[in-house]
Amino acid sequence: MIRRDFCKTSLALAGLALHNTRWDAVASPRPAEELPKAPGLTKYVSEFIVNTNYEDIPENVIAIGKKTILDGLGLALAGSQSTPGPVIRKYIESLGPCPGPATIIGTKMKVHPRYAALANGISIHADDFDDTGSAFHVAGPTLPPSFALCEAGRRSGKDLMLAFHVGVEVSNKIGDAVSPRHQQDGYHTTGTIGSFSSAAACAKLRGLDAEKTAIALALAGTQAAGLRDNFGTMTKPFHAGHAGESGTVSADLAAIGWTAAPDILEAPLGFFQVGGGFDPKIIVGRLGKPWMFITPGDLIKRFPCGTIQQQVMDLMLRLIQQNNIKAADVAKVEVGGNLSNYRTIFQHHPATGLQAKFSMEFAMAILLIDGKATLRSFTDAVVQRPEVQDMIGRVHYSVDPEFNKLELQGASLQAILVEQSGLKIFLKDGKVISGRTDPAKGSPENPMTYEEVADKFRGNAEFAKWPKQKAESVIEMVKSLESLPDMTRLTAALAG
Repeated sequence: MIRRDFCKTSLALAGLALHNTRWDAVASPRPAEELPKAPGLTKYVSEFIVNTNYEDIPENVIAIGKKTILDGLGLALAGSQSTPGPVIRKYIESLGPCPGPATIIGTKMKVHPRYAALANGISIHADDFDDTGSAFHVAGPTLPPSFALCEAGRRSGKDLMLAFHVGVEVSNKIGDAVSPRHQQDGYHTTGTIGSFSSAAACAKLRGLDAEKTAIALALAGTQAAGLRDNFGTMTKPFHAGHAGESGTVSADLAAIGWTAAPDILEAPLGFFQVGGGFDPKIIVGRLGKPWMFITPGDLIKRFPCGTIQQQVMDLMLRLIQQNNIKAADVAKVEVGGNLSNYRTIFQHHPATGLQAKFSMEFAMAILLIDGKATLRSFTDAVVQRPEVQDMIGRVHYSVDPEFNKLELQGASLQAILVEQSGLKIFLKDGKVISGRTDPAKGSPENPMTYEEVADKFRGNAEFAKWPKQKAESVIEMVKSLESLPDMTRLTAALAG
């Protein structure tokens, strides 16, 4: 039988089998009993959003949150100049006259809050330089919608921080509880889980009651999206922007009477079921106990690329400096890590700046050649330099069983992302220099101070060619954010 006849026969048999099978048996979801029971979970989450006050947030959580907010605003400035920034603004302009009260950071454009959330979320995540919470990149989906609604409604700095923290806390616990299969099967949590973060923050600022907040969460759940195959393209930052936009839409619709399922998290056909399952004990009764910003904490990046590369890049720089390593003396480099991270950082032969952000090979190569990795390093021109491409070819990233244990033990996504890696540098004279990673600078175990985050902000503002006076005023205003009566001065310092 030739191949085409075999295919025809196979398809016919498959069709016959389907015809003879009860449709409801084929299409039915997995039995509800496979999903852990957590009755009232969405109601519990909604009530936490509604009932939490600014005074309920511990001072150390507020302090950490200010660093993340400052970092996010700086990244929005830098990202406004990134490859996706002008493109998404062109799209928004193509929608026709749609002026509004919310600022697209780094520009003179003012639009409806949903479009500000979209554009600013894309900008924050555009360079993959943004923070990583326990379950996803939290600033991109959460800060832009919160900032937009506070600007539009002349809300205070305390209002901004309250909405931001409620959104971050709720969504990270949702993300921590979801089965590891969610991420392993290809979902990008910044897009999927981030939608809940935005919806929670917007519901808080909208003053929705618990019933309407549950509706907003249900709408966010039905819009939750993001696929990891898009890493290394403009669509990865779109996940963050879309999550922020979907949260504003969700809260807006809930406020005017839209209907949706009241049990979107725990229902047999709800988010956790579709997401691959969940562990109730990680979220039930755990909101604010402790707050995510305290445990396990938030990582603010030193380098403008994936979370996974951060600690390995720290180690490479340290070994270069300690041993005075020159690129010309390096025969090859080997990096060993876990399987999950290897599958995520899959751009082994990058040709563009965006691809390089998801390449362990480029991260090692650029440090060996230039001794640094900045926003200007991750451009097409730099990646395509002959000496960079040559060094990329000498770096080998692989799975090492020694550093592939946490996922097998059922560890959280954040723990897997920062699991220890090994690095070996083989010199042409036969010498081998090796090391194991320590927690990256900016991680909860090795945190940045507010001033260190401010220095990162200054670098991002300089990249955006932002006036120094404006940049310094943002640093000072965020430091005392609780004293701002509204966003007028902060917006002025961030708008063109």
